[in-house]
Amino acid sequence: EAQLVESGGGLVQPGGSLRLSCAASGFRFDDYAIGWFRQAPGKEREGVSCIGSSDGRPFYADSVKGRFTISSDNAKKTVYLQMNNLKPEDTAVYYCAGDTGIRSCYSGKYLTYAKYLDVWGQGAQVTVSS
Repeated sequence: EAQLVESGGGLVQPGGSLRLSCAASGFRFDDYAIGWFRQAPGKEREGVSCIGSSDGRPFYADSVKGRFTISSDNAKKTVYLQMNNLKPEDTAVYYCAGDTGIRSCYSGKYLTYAKYLDVWGQGAQVTVSS
């Protein structure tokens, strides 16, 4: 029943921008913290960003801090990831994820919680190349 659907991926040059969207359905949106994770070929899955369900506090991995911005629109049940000044090392498949048992980002520790999360989007390809 619970579902997350991503959109907004694509190909951009270094220094360019993209905005990813994660639309939720089938569950109470305000019961879920939502995180963004990414995985590049041959590399481990990496937590990117998280936003709390109640307070909307954002947290970021050091690798994207200052370049990416996460936000939430409760009326639209959608979480966004604005990605600016993109670098080739940002190339990956990006996933949004959540779980009804987790409302807080726990000061960013949520970025290590992937194995606990039950609801995942289908993934959005982001490619940064000249």
